[in-house]
Amino acid sequence: MSIDPKTISKEDKISFIQSNSFAERTASILLSLPRGIKRSILMFADFIMSVVCLFLAVAARYGYLDHHVSLWLLSVSALIPVLCLYAIGFYNGVARGFFDAMMGSVLQLFFVLIIVAQTVLYFKLLPGIPRAVPILYLFLFFIWLWNSRLTIRELLARWQGQRPQYKYDDYDNVVIYGAGEAGKELLEGLKNSHKYNVVAYIDDDPQLTGAYLLGKKIYPAHRLVSLVDELEIAQVFLAIPSISRGQKRQIIDKLSGIAIKIKELPSLEEIADEKVTVSSMRKVDILDVLDRQTVEPDAKLLQLNIKDKCILVTGAGGSIGSELCRQVIKNQPKCIVLYELSEFALYSIHQELIAKQANDSIYQDIEVVAVIGSVTNEDNLLRIFKLYSIQTVYHAAAYKHVPMVEHNPFEGVINNTKGTYHCARAAIKANVETFVLISTDKAVRPTNVMGASKRLAELVCQALSQIDSQTCISMVRFGNVLGSSGSVVPVFTKQIQKGLPITVTHPDVTRYFMTIPEAANLVIQAGAMALGGEVFVLDMGEPVKIVDLAHRMIHLSGFDVKDAAHPNGDIEVIFTGLRAGEKLYEELIIGEDNVESTNHPLIMQAIEHSFPLADIEKVLFELTEKQKQFDVPWLKLQFKQFVAGYKVNT
Repeated sequence: MSIDPKTISKEDKISFIQSNSFAERTASILLSLPRGIKRSILMFADFIMSVVCLFLAVAARYGYLDHHVSLWLLSVSALIPVLCLYAIGFYNGVARGFFDAMMGSVLQLFFVLIIVAQTVLYFKLLPGIPRAVPILYLFLFFIWLWNSRLTIRELLARWQGQRPQYKYDDYDNVVIYGAGEAGKELLEGLKNSHKYNVVAYIDDDPQLTGAYLLGKKIYPAHRLVSLVDELEIAQVFLAIPSISRGQKRQIIDKLSGIAIKIKELPSLEEIADEKVTVSSMRKVDILDVLDRQTVEPDAKLLQLNIKDKCILVTGAGGSIGSELCRQVIKNQPKCIVLYELSEFALYSIHQELIAKQANDSIYQDIEVVAVIGSVTNEDNLLRIFKLYSIQTVYHAAAYKHVPMVEHNPFEGVINNTKGTYHCARAAIKANVETFVLISTDKAVRPTNVMGASKRLAELVCQALSQIDSQTCISMVRFGNVLGSSGSVVPVFTKQIQKGLPITVTHPDVTRYFMTIPEAANLVIQAGAMALGGEVFVLDMGEPVKIVDLAHRMIHLSGFDVKDAAHPNGDIEVIFTGLRAGEKLYEELIIGEDNVESTNHPLIMQAIEHSFPLADIEKVLFELTEKQKQFDVPWLKLQFKQFVAGYKVNT
């Protein structure tokens, strides 16, 4: 019966240590010996057993021990395999790290020795030794080597595993989901861990139910939830590298509401040609918690506006902008210009791309240029577009934090709307081929300045797309991205790590989510599908209640939710109230019936109302003067006139 280090009393510990003191002292003495002495002890023990095995082989052949067989001859013969083992490095390994591959080498050696011995006996160079003796002898000796090393390894592992249990408070019982090769190798890697104690396997294969793998019982998948309490499991390790996101979500859903950590091995592609280790384990991707399916990107669409072309990304240091830069450079542009107002953000993404060039020769011929600049400076943009012969622009520069823009309305509109106007106009003047605006779901029936400013930016692009030019202008609208600056996931993660309450604005607030890389490659694909003036809408899947997301993140971190029904929980969820400009639900389209499908399953096209360019320009020309007066009522009046569904959130 195993001992739980979390519940054992001090007296029990003392009693246990005293009862094992002789074994511990003996093991300590042996382990403290110099490496050469330990090797000599093992070789001497093997030699003695080699002699014994040879005697037994001869006795088994004759039915009794033939006194005519020379003891000296048997001893010399028994020494030969030991010396050969030394020659192949068998004694260079550590006994506690013994593994099957070494015994494979021993098996090959013994096969060669059998051939040599049979040749010697065939020519009668060793009279009195029957031909069957070498085979029987090496078989017995091989059994000794295998079992002796396994015994040493298990004894050392058990002795070393018992002592740290009293020293480490974070000792966790673990169940491995997946009794395949990856699960087997993972258990091997965990055997010397002081933090994890593997208590069982879980597998979906009914033929494996009830069997044992490396001494651990394999349970059926439906027992997973009951085993958590029964075996006091703290973590589940998913050791199925080929598992799909849907299968992974089913496992996570089984554990919904249970405070247990779930970690997984990387995919097969990531661990190809590498041994599975404990360090390979990583936390389950938060995307697996969300009910969202992804599709493989279309390589032709990704490369259409990028490969061998000159690309410029505004807001290149932001969450979306920087990921766009990463996706762009993967598709082999001729040149990529990073346009960013923040020096630090620009430096960070520029250094990242330079490092990528240094580490991979396929990127070395791509020119990477960093430019500090504001999107409101049309003359500077025009100069850069012409200087680098820009062919494709991804306009990601924007102020996007709702409460921040709500308190700084004119700065938000000037950057988001007027900046888009100047950037798109410069692109038209420079004969840029493709201009793609990154928009947001907050532009739909907005209740805040940020969303209204982005809808105005869309109207700017819609109006400019109607004038005669060589530039194809389009917009891509999507919701929240996981991991972007200010998004809830990194905020919740930090709060959980610090043991702080998770702050959620409202129990009913919902949002759409996708990952930053997926959003970036869908933006690129949508831009490649554009003919001019389209408002593309990305399929964000089903909206997610933020409070549900918070609860799932708490449970996946191994904690319990603390609330009125569970006063002894670990982490509480606190509702702080909607912030200025926030609304409960986000939308992706303004009307109910104004959306069309495209050739891409995750990209739709919204048919939105537009305004003449002259009407939009009139507002933009007045904007600077109204900013000086800080005439917010005038600004919101323009929102009501141009932005469908706009209303002030009270």
